[in-house]
Amino acid sequence: MKTLFFDLDGTIADSQEGIINSIHYMIQKQHLPLLDDDTYRQFIGPSLGSSLNKYYPALSEAEVDQTIQYYHEFYLATGIFQQSLYPGILEALDRLMRAGYSLNIASAKPEPMVVQIAERFGLNRYFTGLYGATMDERVRSSKTAVLEYALKESGADPQQALMIGDRDTDMIGGANNHVKTLGVTYGFGDAAELAKAHATAVIDAPGELPRGVASLL
Repeated sequence: MKTLFFDLDGTIADSQEGIINSIHYMIQKQHLPLLDDDTYRQFIGPSLGSSLNKYYPALSEAEVDQTIQYYHEFYLATGIFQQSLYPGILEALDRLMRAGYSLNIASAKPEPMVVQIAERFGLNRYFTGLYGATMDERVRSSKTAVLEYALKESGADPQQALMIGDRDTDMIGGANNHVKTLGVTYGFGDAAELAKAHATAVIDAPGELPRGVASLL
């Protein structure tokens, strides 16, 4: 069975508004120095803990945990609703499903949030598996770890699998699991970032997904 693993933020859904608003809330609650929204956009894709360690290196492990809790507090109440599916993505998913691929989500977002978003947008009809990070984002947080978990749980053959995403972390996660990668430039990364991370191939619009997938699997 040919198996596809999709990133969520920046690949299936444009989640920028909800994520940025959640970041503003956690920054205020934790009294952290303000950064600009261009920097906060770089939080989208990697695990929240890794971004906090990168941009606020003085935070202790306990402070990182508390900051993540503040983020979840706002996101689960409000931010999770401040997103929309990319135009054309449902049509592309439908074509891939009808072509016989097994579709799954593999996201660095905590798995309960992935499940809630899938239910909200009616994505369960397309995706066989919904895989994400642990809620504390520690036991399983990186895309490498999430994809490893997704491969194991789904029973997919890495040689017959493809990781699809918009950030370098998606490409690195695929490579670390010996899975081909398809980068998309309509999300939060760009062609240069994806090329630097050695994406197997790159596409520019949701409508190109079926062709891009067929070229690799």
